[in-house]
Amino acid sequence: METIHEKAFALLQRCEVITVATLDEKGFPRPVPVVKIHAEKPFTIWFATGTSSDKTAHLRRNPRAGISFFDRGDSVALTGTAEVIEYPAVKKIMWQEWLIKHFPGGVEDPEYCLVRFEARKGVFYIEDKFVKSVLK
Repeated sequence: METIHEKAFALLQRCEVITVATLDEKGFPRPVPVVKIHAEKPFTIWFATGTSSDKTAHLRRNPRAGISFFDRGDSVALTGTAEVIEYPAVKKIMWQEWLIKHFPGGVEDPEYCLVRFEARKGVFYIEDKFVKSVLK
């Protein structure tokens, strides 16, 4: 029997677009949709962004963040911390060809960076069951 976390991870795998919320200069949440590049169990989520983006500036100042995703009536909201990653080897591993429209210089484009989000808590609504849990 699948646990709620396993079901939530399967939901994450189905979702291409997720919503990421960072905290702006005044402490207000700023939610934006992003395309998920990669996810690891239990809930480590990677996405690309620009080094000069508001998301990147917010996370460099305050690494606390939230991610949410949903599909077919099921939803997950995660809170945790995020780190901006600029290591060339990691950027190369995570590169996907569709990113070229955002980063025309390819994997070596100085604007291209990654964000790795690590969930600490989750709120899950899966198959009409509501569960809150601490993940780490």
